[in-house]
Amino acid sequence: MERIDHKALLEAQVHFGHLKRKWNPKMLPYIFGEKKGIHIIDLNRTNDKLEEAAQAVKSIAKSGRKILFVATKKQAKEVVKEAAKRVNMPFVTERWLGGMLTNFTTIRKSIKKMQNIEKMLQDGTMESVTKKEKLVLTREKEKMEKVLGGVSGMNRVPAALFLVDIMHENIALKEATRLNVNTIGIVDTNSDPTKVDFAIPGNDDAAKSISILTNYIADAIAEGLAERAASQEGVDGAETDEEIAERNRYEAELEEEGGGRGRGGLGDKKDNKDRGGNGLAKKRPGGGSGHGGGGRGGSGAGNRPKTGAGGFKKP
Repeated sequence: MERIDHKALLEAQVHFGHLKRKWNPKMLPYIFGEKKGIHIIDLNRTNDKLEEAAQAVKSIAKSGRKILFVATKKQAKEVVKEAAKRVNMPFVTERWLGGMLTNFTTIRKSIKKMQNIEKMLQDGTMESVTKKEKLVLTREKEKMEKVLGGVSGMNRVPAALFLVDIMHENIALKEATRLNVNTIGIVDTNSDPTKVDFAIPGNDDAAKSISILTNYIADAIAEGLAERAASQEGVDGAETDEEIAERNRYEAELEEEGGGRGRGGLGDKKDNKDRGGNGLAKKRPGGGSGHGGGGRGGSGAGNRPKTGAGGFKKP
């Protein structure tokens, strides 16, 4: 991607930091100077770091994984929401629910409940309930949709988080760090850039600044998705990783079942052999050896009289 022109960054007020007395010493490498008690951010460093973050999100998008956009500040909500929708990525712009990443199973249950209520409203199931019950469910659905609507299509923990103002979104940052999820964040002069994997030094309070930086990241994601689509078009009927894994699992199960039946068959054959080949007791002829059938004589012929060397002792 092409670097953003310095003039565009200046017009968007990306270079304005916080008051000098509020600065974080770890931001020193990204500070150009100070003017009227306000720190000025070095836009050359901003462009370098923005390019690094763009390459990272492009690679993630190309691999088919998700990047979660997080911005609950008033001036950033609409900008981030529109950018995330443009590239079909999940977003949180109302309120970060504690445990949205670390307790993702519970969040998925709430999302499923919201989707079930929505389905009931659409297919006419609600016609059979009272007005009060319908009103309660509708309000509950609206409340959940406001908070969870942006992540309703997220089936697993995302591969990365894009944060606007890492100090304001500190809970989301802590959860991502705990789960070793990649983090990209816009950091102002009062923030600690070492807390995120890809720090983008810039003004995180002005709407124009947030817009130009967020849209640059969104454009990088769009490029990654386009490259992924182009690579998949070249292979007609190519299987996805999930399809290949499912097919291998199915073949393994079939092989295991076949092996189990084969082992059982051999065992039955052996038992039948011990019983006489076909599973029935083998009849011996009358002149047997005495161990099988044919009279009660021990070693004599089967029909021989019970005298002499028969089964009884001589008197």
